[in-house]
Amino acid sequence: MASYSYRRMEENAIDIVNLIAGVVLAISPWVLGFAGAGFAWNAWIVGALVALIAIGALVSFQRWEEWVNLVLGIWAIASPWVLGFSANGGAMATHVIVGLVVAILAAIELWLAAHRPFSTV
Repeated sequence: MASYSYRRMEENAIDIVNLIAGVVLAISPWVLGFAGAGFAWNAWIVGALVALIAIGALVSFQRWEEWVNLVLGIWAIASPWVLGFSANGGAMATHVIVGLVVAILAAIELWLAAHRPFSTV
């Protein structure tokens, strides 16, 4: 898989937003008071993975990172119903909102990567 050295400022901004979104999801169990719930692990793991992938994309962009973020975003959206915590409004809203942000930004990054010129000369 090719690494892309040419990245526009907007693409780096997308990764910074993903980093923030991952951190928000990872700390949400403590902030919103569901750290003791049996499903809090999902927020910690998904949030940490999104944040780590965003850091990796800032250092050396790879398309697979965006595919993983797309899957993580979709999982974050679906997880309140799959794991059965949709009745917890704060946890559900956080997962759905962060999941939407991450999935949409990953799709945008994949589109930008597919339409990036091979030469910038």
